[in-house]
Amino acid sequence: MGDSTQNFSSPNISGHPESSKDATEHTKARHAEVAAGLSFTTDDFELASRGLIATHPTGFIDGPLGVPARDISDYDFINDREAPATVDPSLWRHAQLNNIHGLFKVDDGLYQVRGYDVAVVSFIEGETGWIIIDPLMTEPTASAALTMANEHLGERPVKAIIYTHSHTDHYGGVRGVTTPEAVANGEVDIYAPEGFLDAVVAENLIGGNAMFRRTQYQFGIFLPKNERQHVDIGLGKTLALAPPGLLAPTHDITHTGQEVVIDGVRVVFQITPEAEAPAEMNFFFPDKGWLCMAENCTHNMHNLIPFRGAKARDTLAWSKYIAEAMDMFGADSKLVFASHHWPRWGHDEVTEFLSRQRDMYRWIHDQTMRMASRGLVANEIAEELEMPPEFQDESHTRGYYGSLAHNVKAVYQLYLSWYDGNPAHLWPHPPVEAAQRYVKFMGGAESVLAQARESFAEGDYRWVAEVVNHLVFAEPDNPEALALQADALEQLGYQSESATWRNAYLTGAMELRTSPPPVRAVHRKDMVEVISLSQLTDTMGIRVKSEDVGGVNVRVAVNLTDSGEQGVIGLQRRTLRFDAGEPVGEVDAVMSLTKSTMVDLVIVAQSYAEALASGLIEVDNPDLARQLFDNLEEHFSNFNIVTP
Repeated sequence: MGDSTQNFSSPNISGHPESSKDATEHTKARHAEVAAGLSFTTDDFELASRGLIATHPTGFIDGPLGVPARDISDYDFINDREAPATVDPSLWRHAQLNNIHGLFKVDDGLYQVRGYDVAVVSFIEGETGWIIIDPLMTEPTASAALTMANEHLGERPVKAIIYTHSHTDHYGGVRGVTTPEAVANGEVDIYAPEGFLDAVVAENLIGGNAMFRRTQYQFGIFLPKNERQHVDIGLGKTLALAPPGLLAPTHDITHTGQEVVIDGVRVVFQITPEAEAPAEMNFFFPDKGWLCMAENCTHNMHNLIPFRGAKARDTLAWSKYIAEAMDMFGADSKLVFASHHWPRWGHDEVTEFLSRQRDMYRWIHDQTMRMASRGLVANEIAEELEMPPEFQDESHTRGYYGSLAHNVKAVYQLYLSWYDGNPAHLWPHPPVEAAQRYVKFMGGAESVLAQARESFAEGDYRWVAEVVNHLVFAEPDNPEALALQADALEQLGYQSESATWRNAYLTGAMELRTSPPPVRAVHRKDMVEVISLSQLTDTMGIRVKSEDVGGVNVRVAVNLTDSGEQGVIGLQRRTLRFDAGEPVGEVDAVMSLTKSTMVDLVIVAQSYAEALASGLIEVDNPDLARQLFDNLEEHFSNFNIVTP
């Protein structure tokens, strides 16, 4: 996630303004068919409401960006209403469930605050204070949750924090419940799975700039809140609008079966890498009978590769981790909870919930690869597979966040890559060049539009979106193409059970009718400053302008005066290399600076010349050291997606 106001600025409403439209008769007919087939065996509304102690006194949580971090009233339009024609009825029901918010008692000594950020924060009474599991994504929402817990349950100091995994919505609010000083002096311990910081760097810093732009589509960050636009995220209601932060873990959990006593509470951990996240863990409280499944089991089918981008997840391992959790902890579990949605109570309910989640991911994996073994490619498998009835009568195995068609492709990619084996697809033209050729072959813009309008009238919105996309990329200033493409994406959004599909379609439609948010520089200092010098160099490497550093061969010894870290950064063959520790062999320059200054140089928040002139850098050969920093590219947000 982003960390500055540019990431949360409003879209630039200009270019091709047009309001959203109503559902077509084709969409209404589809929704009627869906509604007729909905039947669930579990009363999710009772579960989602159980144990409610209090709600936030105003529902309004202020933020630092000039907009509310969270305003519960944004979604009042969802409560106590039948599904409108513009929302899939199954998704509407799920959106109503995610509207239930407040401080909840899960069991004696275990509480949750739900509904104020996309994730859930859990509070456990330790011997001397709070143990907090996953402090949400933003400081304002995490702080508000802690305030609610202290006001209604009795004030306690925060003694420990557990990060279940390496996704921002599970650690980004940590500075709202503790301080760097409290962690540094040992007042607060932070536990995380081994590899946590490496995963954070890979996902949020190396892939982060491109990922955040795509996140805007997945979560519909800039969509207005109403029945034609944003209604839900699937995993929760919405993202809180405030910058995430990060404090590094103080304790690594390294292996399954590891037991730790945290503020007098026994916890047994299960490591689950490369399932829902590269670094993740489930854990069990043996003296309480509580099983935390992190984000490995939530009340929806998860995605196996998110729209925002990430590594494809290992679905087979995911299923086996759930089975392992059942074997290790199932017999003694009296409730199961996660870092999204609501818990399940009772041994039998725990068993049913976990076993169905286990079998769902295994079924997706096995059936995808069975069909791949017959020679079907990902798109063909996605069309042929349908979720069997065993997974349709419980809401927690439906695709409100992930979706079967998308997850099939993730399984295929994990084993067989993006390439389907057909040489015709091995080296296609890039989008603009391909689009120009397609439009020419199809008889020009007017011919494309005429035929696409016929398909739209027939309700074939998928085909309209595919065909008119070529015209948009060939002629991005063609207002009729932009309008028709927006209309097609909008109907596809209305028809989507998956909240992420809906958000992506409707965000695309909005940007076709307006424009992307304004482009601004991206500086991610709040997260970068807590990582190691080695990890910092990794993020620096993706900024090197290869075209400008031909022939450069330089090695610079770097000493961080405050953290004590040191190493040698080398630039050779247009590539950065880092060697930790004292220099081995000759170096071309030796420089000393604070970590904060080093971070500013790496993220291009300050130039080398400015830092040198300000006395922030001590260096014996400034001109040679300059070559490391004068050829770094500044990252900018909000590149085009639905237009070239």
